[in-house]
Order: sequence, then structure tokens, then C-alpha cells
Amino acid sequence: MKHLKLLSLAIALVLACGFYPLDGSLTDADRKAAIDYLKETKSTLLKDVKGLTSEQLNFKSSPESWSIAECLEHIAFSETAIFGAVDGSLKEAANPDKRSEVKFTDDELKGMIASRTQKVKTQEAFEPKNQFGDAAGSIKAFTAKRDANIEFIKTTKEDLRNHYATFPFGTMDSYQVLIFIAAHSARHTAQIEEVMANPNFPKKK
Repeated sequence: MKHLKLLSLAIALVLACGFYPLDGSLTDADRKAAIDYLKETKSTLLKDVKGLTSEQLNFKSSPESWSIAECLEHIAFSETAIFGAVDGSLKEAANPDKRSEVKFTDDELKGMIASRTQKVKTQEAFEPKNQFGDAAGSIKAFTAKRDANIEFIKTTKEDLRNHYATFPFGTMDSYQVLIFIAAHSARHTAQIEEVMANPNFPKKK
């Protein structure tokens, strides 16, 4: 009877806390959270830039500022470049012992990256160079890679929580790199909204 009670308690705890797969794959909650955030940030960006004219896309509030077209190029390039950290991390064996090196939660990471309160100069490799031809090309490249990243998190069986990538501000697990990608696009979507809020931003004719 005592063993039955303990078994019942264990089952109740699993049901209350959510099932964590024993093979190291992602929980349903983790998977859904990443998919939802990737979709949400994609939708907001595309909605913001829909129907903008060439004049609006290329407007700069100052000579050193980025235009919306340049922001779009940066987002599109980063979508692939940052995901490279996931690819790189999966070439190494999963290592639960390194969990202690991850110093922030998913929500803390999301807030830190998406916030525009602290401006950061990007690395030269990530600076706009007109590599997609125009804003439409950047949007096409971004959409294709974002959809691929969403499909990856939908279907992967990898133990993303026990693979890691190191960035200048700290170590993330590979699942958090996907959160980083979405938050990064949110950060620059906010930058695009700042450009559009400029009093000199061209009006549609």
C-alpha cells in the first residue's frame, strides 16, 4: 500500500509539472514557447514593413543611422548567421555538466536582447552591405530562414538544453539561441518603428 501511494504521488507530480522526455528531447512547453515567439516576431516585423514605399524604406533619420531597408538586411543576415551557433553546438556531445555555465533564464535572455534601452554597435560582418539586392530581397531571405528555423524547432529530436553556444555576453544553451534569434529580430523591429516615428519620416502620397 505504501508503494502504491508513492507511485500515485510520483504520477501526480509528473502530471502537475509536465512530462520531461527521458531521451533529452525538448518538452512540449519549450517547443511551443519557441515556435510561438518565432512566429509572433516574424508577424510583427512583416506587418510593420508591409506596403512601405522605396522612399520610406531608405529614409535615414541621420547619416549614421540605419534605414528600414538596412535593418531588414541585418535581420535577414543575422537569422542565418546566429543559427550557425546551433549547428556548431550540435557537433559537440551533449554535456549536462555545463548547465551551470548558463547564467540567465529564457525570459531574462528575451528581455535583454529585445530591449532597446542599451544600444550596441554590431560587428562589421553583420553591418548592411546590400547583399540581398533590396528590401524585398531581405524580406524574402528572412522569411525563408525564419520558416526553416520554425520547422527545425518543431521537428528536432536534439537535446538542445545540453548543447551550448558562447557569445560575448555569456553562454546559452542551444534552445536559447533560437530565443535569441527571435528576440534579436524584435529588437530591430523596434528600431524600425523608431525610424517610422521620426517626424521627418516620408508620408505616403
